[in-house]
Amino acid sequence: MTRLNWGMIGGGEGSQIGPAHRMGAQADGNFVLAAGALDHDAVRGKDYAQRLGIASDRAYGNWQEMLDGEKGRDDRVDLVTVATPNSTHFEITKAFLEAGFNVLCEKPMTMTVEEGEEIVKIARSSGKICAVNYCYSAYPMVREMRHRVARGEIGKIRLIVVNFSHGHHGDAGDADNPRVRWRYDPAMAGVSGQFADCGIHALHMASFIAGDEVEKISADFASTISSRELEDDAMVNFRMEGGSVGRLWTSSVAIGRQHGFDIQIFGETGGFKWWAEQPGQVMYTPLGGRTQIMEKGESGLSDEASRLSRVAIAHPEGFPMAVANIYVDLAAAIRGEPHGDFPTAVDGLRSMAAVHQAVASAKDNGAWVDARPLSLR
Repeated sequence: MTRLNWGMIGGGEGSQIGPAHRMGAQADGNFVLAAGALDHDAVRGKDYAQRLGIASDRAYGNWQEMLDGEKGRDDRVDLVTVATPNSTHFEITKAFLEAGFNVLCEKPMTMTVEEGEEIVKIARSSGKICAVNYCYSAYPMVREMRHRVARGEIGKIRLIVVNFSHGHHGDAGDADNPRVRWRYDPAMAGVSGQFADCGIHALHMASFIAGDEVEKISADFASTISSRELEDDAMVNFRMEGGSVGRLWTSSVAIGRQHGFDIQIFGETGGFKWWAEQPGQVMYTPLGGRTQIMEKGESGLSDEASRLSRVAIAHPEGFPMAVANIYVDLAAAIRGEPHGDFPTAVDGLRSMAAVHQAVASAKDNGAWVDARPLSLR
């Protein structure tokens, strides 16, 4: 199997998400890190890229240099990952798609709904892949849960309860920490803080597992630390097009919670529960029966789960391997092979519409609003 050339923008030395992408992309031998513009500081970025094994002529000082350098090469990168601050996602993703590159963009894909609509149009017209890194949807047991919901194992979905709440931004004295500050700064994060950071992972997960889309939302936002302009806690009620009811809580000030991402799906004849801190398991409770634990790697799981499991039962596979599973599906898609359902630009557009509508709802005392972008209503 010939490895595909992969390039990365952002995710430089010391970044939070960069190592997960580098481990994930290269975990299965599908990609080789061939090019990169890894830091806003050109000297630092080039130095780090070369220490990672990137050739000096493909260690770029910024993304514009990388675009100019790669588009004329016979061995140009097959996929570009955009892992830069939120406010830059649209410009970079648009430029690489228009130049004929496949793109994996970190979330949120854009800052506005209009930008999201434009990215969807460009991706469709170019025929190139535009994926968004909602990587939690790629855990094997999440795929298993989705498979079982789709085949009707718990009947029609009645209720979804999902949380993505942690306490790592709960220190008011940490206000000037650059890794924290930008998340609550509208100039860098956009119109929303915690909901756009973590809440949209939870909202996407609800839609992904249910096989349904969010239609309406009602939101309550709070900035519990007064120095923050954007919210650090949000409660969002939602209704799905198929009639299911949803409850979502997301917070960054829930001291005592660590990762804090869990989802419960309640149907007519049973329920499922998955949580990120024990990602190799799904709890299944049939109506009138006892709760059972399904384990990653056990016999009888669907191909959707089994194809993304690398080690034997009871051996954990963590967050970087969920990111790796996105790259597994992308590599297959680029090669024209069968693949799983990875999040696309349409998912990114839906998320941004939900963010903006949640902000509008919160400003209007929780009024119910249509969460869908105009093009998808």
